[in-house]
Amino acid sequence: MEDTTTKAPSFWTPGKLGLVGLFVVIAFIAVYGAFTGREIHWGGIFFLLVFYALVYYIGAVAAGKKSNDLKDMMLAGRSMPIWISMFTMAATWVGGGYVNGTAEATYASGLVWAQAPWGYALSLIIGGIFYARKMRRYQFTTMLDPLASRFGEKLTGVLFLPALAGEIFWSGAILTALGTTFGTILGLDFTTSIILSAAIAIAYTVVGGLWSVAYTDVLQFAIIIVGLYLVVPFALGETGGLDLTWSQYVTGMEKMGTHYAHLFPPLDGWKDPDWGPYFWNWWDYALLLIFGGIPWQVYFQRVLSANSERSAMWLSILAGVWAIVAAVPAVLIGALGYTADWSALGVQEPENSAMILPYVLRYMTPEWLAALGLGALAAAVMSSVDSSILSASSLASWNVYRPLLKPKATTGQLQKIIKRSIVIVGVAATLIALNVQSVYELWFLSSDFVYCILFPQLTMALFFKGANKYGAVAGLIVAFILRFGGGEPVLGIPQFIPYPMVEDGVVLFPFRTMAMVSSLITIYVVSKLTARICPPTPLKNLKKI
Repeated sequence: MEDTTTKAPSFWTPGKLGLVGLFVVIAFIAVYGAFTGREIHWGGIFFLLVFYALVYYIGAVAAGKKSNDLKDMMLAGRSMPIWISMFTMAATWVGGGYVNGTAEATYASGLVWAQAPWGYALSLIIGGIFYARKMRRYQFTTMLDPLASRFGEKLTGVLFLPALAGEIFWSGAILTALGTTFGTILGLDFTTSIILSAAIAIAYTVVGGLWSVAYTDVLQFAIIIVGLYLVVPFALGETGGLDLTWSQYVTGMEKMGTHYAHLFPPLDGWKDPDWGPYFWNWWDYALLLIFGGIPWQVYFQRVLSANSERSAMWLSILAGVWAIVAAVPAVLIGALGYTADWSALGVQEPENSAMILPYVLRYMTPEWLAALGLGALAAAVMSSVDSSILSASSLASWNVYRPLLKPKATTGQLQKIIKRSIVIVGVAATLIALNVQSVYELWFLSSDFVYCILFPQLTMALFFKGANKYGAVAGLIVAFILRFGGGEPVLGIPQFIPYPMVEDGVVLFPFRTMAMVSSLITIYVVSKLTARICPPTPLKNLKKI
């Protein structure tokens, strides 16, 4: 049922609200600096506010003109051109966690543990080849639609929870990355930085929906690439050039262990004393990133907005290539931070490894370039935050509110639920960002839940015709017990299953992959055994918009 209600035009248009908001932000920063006594770097602040104003204008005003109905808001009318789709997909993956986390891992743990860039790139390529075309062929509205078709709306409502947790943790990780950088370069504190960026991303996402997100992503990704690739040559001048920097980095990492400056561990790593059980832990995380990067609404929202099956496949594959392109400067920045003589630069080495990117920007580049690099990171953060909160809100409206609470809801009512959910999810992600310090840990955790719980469910729903509700429930229970049986330090959950390979309280046994594979097998076996009492339902689109 369509909602045909019209509203009188409002004096407070998105453009006027944005202008007022900009003056409010400037006034707040000035008062904040006066009362706290902190040194505010107004050059960087001005550059950043101009960037934010441009992003807001594109998102809320230009793109907002197209977002007139639910289909536009959630799926851009299924008419998004491949060049926009490709860049919005790449920009979503190349977030603040991607850039800052890659630099952090390269600096603190070695290139071998900076798995996310190539892991997520592979997930985009695999998703494009095997998942994107089938999802677009059925014209699903969200990632959870095939689960609703196979397993029912109520179970899908339960599976919404790990999807929601993943999106919120993802947003929290990238907001954390921005907060650490703002504090170092602009003189703003961690809390103020996060709240400012989150508020702007929430504002234009509420107004414009997916078109807003897509148009701003194109601008943001261009700034990411230009900004990061300009930073590296200037910073290399402080460490003697690329060859010397990399050779020093390799020498330093070899002291930590074999292959720490390589992309992959040695093939017989379980025999290597430098690796031992960490070899299996490395593969656990690698598979988590590759396959845990697929079952995301933020991914499938772009796939389903493509104008054809072919476009859906290629936008995903090409986005994977661009993700690798964006990771190169982040890796080099991590190596630069490792080899830099910080005392010669007049500053102590950063105590927190998550600070390495802002330190390189602040102390190894000119002020104007540091501001541009900050703009690149801000672009990376906002391009992911807006996408993530819109995706979680779309799931809440389409797969929870509509089928379980109000089946006869009009499109106008669903739009209101999406907008309210955007605010709620954005606030939740902000609160998490304010309470978690490690970008990389939170970034991994966001893929953890979807890998163990959602990947088996989505894969079986799409590719196993015999999958039924009983199998899905059994698979969910098995995945939940085996995954959380290993504990989760970030959430304060203790280990309660006696897995082997425990060192310093950390379970190195690949229990995440065991949980995922066990869930896949359980869904298959239980579905086969219960086929008579619970006949499998065909895969179909239950409701289109």
